[in-house]
Amino acid sequence: MTTLQTNNLTQKTETSEPEPQATSGVNNHLAIIHESNLYAEPIAHVGNFAVTNTIFTSWIVAILLIIVSVSIKKKIKEIPSGIQNIFEVLVEEGEKLCDQITGSRKITETAFPVVLTIFIVVLINNWFGLLPLGGLGILQTAEHGRVFIPFFRSGTSDINGTLALAIVSVISANIFGIVSIGIWKTLNRYVNLKTLGNIFTKVRKDPMVLIVSPIMFAVGLIETISEVAKVISLSFRLFGNIFAGEVLLASMGAILAYILPTPFYFLEIFVGAIQAFIFAVLTLVYYTISATDEEYEEEHDKGEGEIIEATY
Repeated sequence: MTTLQTNNLTQKTETSEPEPQATSGVNNHLAIIHESNLYAEPIAHVGNFAVTNTIFTSWIVAILLIIVSVSIKKKIKEIPSGIQNIFEVLVEEGEKLCDQITGSRKITETAFPVVLTIFIVVLINNWFGLLPLGGLGILQTAEHGRVFIPFFRSGTSDINGTLALAIVSVISANIFGIVSIGIWKTLNRYVNLKTLGNIFTKVRKDPMVLIVSPIMFAVGLIETISEVAKVISLSFRLFGNIFAGEVLLASMGAILAYILPTPFYFLEIFVGAIQAFIFAVLTLVYYTISATDEEYEEEHDKGEGEIIEATY
């Protein structure tokens, strides 16, 4: 009897203990995580194509610029006023600045529309990420909880966006060079077949051509590598500065919201403008170099040297 009562008591004690609750899974499900990522986050899918927040922002910027451009064009007046006056001043001062870089009004008139467009696109993308729109987004369930993905993120904070802009800049500069000085002279900058031909045509008169021509041919190959370096430098410089600004603002906001990030907002506004200006100016420099006829410059310098010698 005693043994039976003891077993029953033990059984009651074991069954009276509360069962453990799986609270960790609930807490993970309720947790909302948002971190700055190097890669852009997808917010929608069109078939197999993922629409990321940086692509979405870039589309918004492009649509806004198209709407503003069309509206200004429809309301152009002989006596400018309002936003037309702002853009005319921007164009006039921009052309003066371009003249100082190119040294040629002809190059400026051709390259300026592309350079100004790149400047405005990069500038608006840089500043768009600073707008207080971070609360708009979607929640997605991940392994460690729910992840918040914002709808809007600067298109230049994604390496894919800056890489596309850099490729357009470098390729368009080479196309401009082909139109300006011809395809043969443009290609000779990278694969200088003319210098190799000089070995056979000028070796009797100038034996030094055996040394100079291979060096000049190697310089052309270095020029090819430099074109790739241009793409890398343009894209990574812009991406690094804008992404670092996003991380900085997020870090300052986590420490003390609304107060500590304020001076850094003004800093990022300045950085965004400077980076857009640098990107546009470097593009203009590439256009100027591509449109320069090196053979003409060499003959011009040689002619000036002969005139100076004759004078003395």
